Amino acid sequence: MSSEVSSGTDGKSSKASKAHWPLIVGAVGVVYGDIGTSPLYTMKECLAHAPQGDATATALGCASLVFWALLFVVTFKYITFITRADNQGEGGIFALLALRPKPPEGVKTLSITVLVILAGAALLYGDGMITPAISVLSAAEGLKGVDPAFGPWVIPISVALLGALFWFQKRGTGRIGSFFGPIMLLWFAVIGLLGLWQIIHAPTVLLAALNPWYGLRLLVHPQTAAGLLGAVVLAITGAEALYADMGHFGRSAIVRGWNFIAFPGLALNYLGQAAWLLRNPGANDNPFFAMLPSAHAQLFLVGLSIAATFIASQALISGTFSLTRQAVHLGYFPRLGVIHTNAEQEGQIYIGFLNWSLGLGCIFIVINFGSSDALASAYGIAVTGTMVATTVAFYRVTRSRWGWGLPLSLGLCGLFIAVDGLFLVCNLPKFFAGGWLPILIGAFIFVIMITWKRGRTEIVTHMLKQSVDISLVVQDIEQSGVYRVPGAAVFMSALFTGTPIALLHHLKANRCLHKTVILLTLHTEGTPRITDGNPIQIEELGGGIWRVLARYGYMENPKAPGLMKTLIERGIPIIPASTTYYFNRETVLVGGRTKMWPWQKELYRILSQNARPARDYYGIPPNQIIEMGLPVQL
Repeated sequence: MSSEVSSGTDGKSSKASKAHWPLIVGAVGVVYGDIGTSPLYTMKECLAHAPQGDATATALGCASLVFWALLFVVTFKYITFITRADNQGEGGIFALLALRPKPPEGVKTLSITVLVILAGAALLYGDGMITPAISVLSAAEGLKGVDPAFGPWVIPISVALLGALFWFQKRGTGRIGSFFGPIMLLWFAVIGLLGLWQIIHAPTVLLAALNPWYGLRLLVHPQTAAGLLGAVVLAITGAEALYADMGHFGRSAIVRGWNFIAFPGLALNYLGQAAWLLRNPGANDNPFFAMLPSAHAQLFLVGLSIAATFIASQALISGTFSLTRQAVHLGYFPRLGVIHTNAEQEGQIYIGFLNWSLGLGCIFIVINFGSSDALASAYGIAVTGTMVATTVAFYRVTRSRWGWGLPLSLGLCGLFIAVDGLFLVCNLPKFFAGGWLPILIGAFIFVIMITWKRGRTEIVTHMLKQSVDISLVVQDIEQSGVYRVPGAAVFMSALFTGTPIALLHHLKANRCLHKTVILLTLHTEGTPRITDGNPIQIEELGGGIWRVLARYGYMENPKAPGLMKTLIERGIPIIPASTTYYFNRETVLVGGRTKMWPWQKELYRILSQNARPARDYYGIPPNQIIEMGLPVQL
């Protein structure tokens, strides 16, 4: 548990108590934005897929299914168990990837568990593209309830809102982040009180809808059961954010934000929608907006819902940025340009290429699908697929990290997988009605991940084969009288063994060397941050040559110039402003004997050509860089 929310007595408790409520409010604003806006469309979709007949039984059954889905999936699975599987306080599906058992030395193939985790992470990109589209579109459709004349303007308004949303991303979340929590607090208060007002007028819904039997009765109809459960999933979209954003707020703030704010507001609203349906049987209006009879009141609710969907979309977009950065650092994604938008908050980043890819995708989705009803058919497969992947990875954590016995791990995770699998199977019929879209997006990202990882592994293997013992190089330098020029040179190397190929090429071409030489390896480990107190290892090799290993967590940014200051303090004679950095510039050639499919080799070549250069990724001034050609045949 993070220190900000701990209750210890080590002198920091007063500070922790002051930070407690701000953390809860922040968690409500960021973590629960997606799931908090689900009432906009969930009940409407449930009613559309429920068996037609007794309106009272249908309303109570839909409310019961939604309530128990929230209680089981979010409260029981994620809040009670999944959020406890943290990696130094960090959560998310890549935390489970880091917590898995390490593969044996020399194993190149990706295990089934890793492939499942990568598939779940890839599906989050599909979710990240659909969620802003359906949320903003659903909120804008509320204008039709105020005045039907707004109907033709729903799509243009949605496109304009999405364009503004993605345009503002480059300004960072810092400027508007302070408003997230209070607005979402207002949102949950309004929808909760709105639901409570309806419940007061039909109090029988309170006990009836909480009875799971009412929901189970709707599932005995095989013609509609799959579609109904596929619609119920819409209520739990965003549950993965509870885990993914745990490192920003701490588990305690997320748990309390759910138990005391988000869950009561959602439960009251869903039950309130059922109560309104009991009083208005046969109504075809969206019960969320229809609960307010006044046009002016509905207009206020539409405005608030638009603000809430902006926040929900913003949180998911920012989460996609963080997910991508983690994938880059762990070696599963090509390097992309990352801009930090807040000097005080390391986690607030902007990735331009990804931002506009998501933005154009969202706008295309809105124009192509045209309504939240049609878009709801594309929603659900990505969410449930990621939930299944999370459960599989969580099982590995309970066995290898927590030491649970097989019956306990299998029993609990078997229960989770049964529910997740049921939701996934019920969403599969949506594939041809639009569900192909998140699958296509996820498959594209998944292929990129495994191709990049495989290509990097093959290149490291290639470099190992060409490696020369550094002691032999040092001996040759000293005996052959290589001319030593003043200054320092840093040879970047992916390996902490052998001799960088750039150094060998430099010696062969120039027969001279700087008086100070650093063989630098920047290594990202499977932990969020390095906390062992010794992230930098230095080995003096003789002849003015040092080997340096700087370890970073996947939530940290390796920057070579900043590292130089530490090396000076450790006794290495360096003048940072005049230090020269040597890189290998890879030229990938296909047609080799590596065990990759021909299309994978070609894809890796394209990705390598378009990836952000390592010199920029490590923040090195361009005028201090020399690149050495390195042809690699895959």
